Amino acid sequence: MSKELIRLQDLVMEFDGERILDGINLYIKDHEFLTLLGPSGCGKTTTLRIIGGFLTATSGSVLFDGQCINDVPPYKRQINTVFQRYALFPHLDVYENIAFGLRVAKLPKQEIHDRVYEMLAIVGLKGYENRRIDSLSGGQQQRVAIARALVNQPKVLLLDEPLGALDLRLRKDMQNELKRIQQAMGITFVYVTHDQEEALSMSDTVVVMDKGRIQQIGKPEDIYNEPKNAFVADFIGESNILDGVMLSDYKVRFFGRTFDCVDKGFEPNEAVDVVIRPEDIDIVPKEQGHLVGTVTSVTFKGLNYDIIVEFRGFKWLIQTTDFHGVGETIGILLNPEDIHIMRKSEYSGMFGDYSSYSAEYDELTEDAANEEE
Repeated sequence: MSKELIRLQDLVMEFDGERILDGINLYIKDHEFLTLLGPSGCGKTTTLRIIGGFLTATSGSVLFDGQCINDVPPYKRQINTVFQRYALFPHLDVYENIAFGLRVAKLPKQEIHDRVYEMLAIVGLKGYENRRIDSLSGGQQQRVAIARALVNQPKVLLLDEPLGALDLRLRKDMQNELKRIQQAMGITFVYVTHDQEEALSMSDTVVVMDKGRIQQIGKPEDIYNEPKNAFVADFIGESNILDGVMLSDYKVRFFGRTFDCVDKGFEPNEAVDVVIRPEDIDIVPKEQGHLVGTVTSVTFKGLNYDIIVEFRGFKWLIQTTDFHGVGETIGILLNPEDIHIMRKSEYSGMFGDYSSYSAEYDELTEDAANEEE
């Protein structure tokens, strides 16, 4: 069991009268890959900068190995940071970029040489030591930035959206690389991203944030399979989120029908949010279905079809490998383990109806096109 390395206690950050962080409590373990995940403006980068010492919280404490480090400047913390813009020195070659911090620390020449070559091997840049920075690809520059941050042997590496500037294929490669480097070095990584897939594929622990508050902390599988509220369910993957009533343990009612589920511990007749993931829904002939609906839109996604189906005025997203045309009437079956129950929250009623789905779809496509320009 890894020991606790960093603890954030009651962190509050106010800026120009606006509360950016609203009472953050979090502990980070030694050797852990922990990701702060959330939309723009949720407070994740602010949290990272407070850990690094670049910002001072309005109130609350940062403990490192049990000691309060609120007043310790960044260069005296056993923490290094890789920013989205790598801030490499263009006039120095790869070797000198990585060696820079060691030269500042006046380490012996042989030790500098040994450590730089060790880092070149770890980040997969052996043979690149004499290359100029401007001759490297984005992914190679990223590796130099990581090597430069790790060569000082920090206990913690903070990474602020470091893959944001890379194209999709390279991002996927670097996700695997970062996880490998973290395991090879055996140090703690605290990673910031708004990309759910990135967080789920790389992390030991995911911290989902919104509006300056932590919404849920857990392993990637738990966050996906057991979201705590409608925000988490909607932000991590796609979800159909419906109003329901928990009749008793393992019994939930929605859409005028009672379903078996695997949740318990709610008050009798407590109003709840019901989450059903699009990939968990079985399509059957209408006479065999728990519910019967009409297909209103079909989008081919390569591995599967995204189909929007209207049930009693509420539109669901279903992901299926079988084609079902617009206007077709279908039935669906819901297994007890595919029905997830969440308590009502401030986010209830805000997500999950795909009546605006086609507009969202167009927007997403436009955003992707704009990013490529």
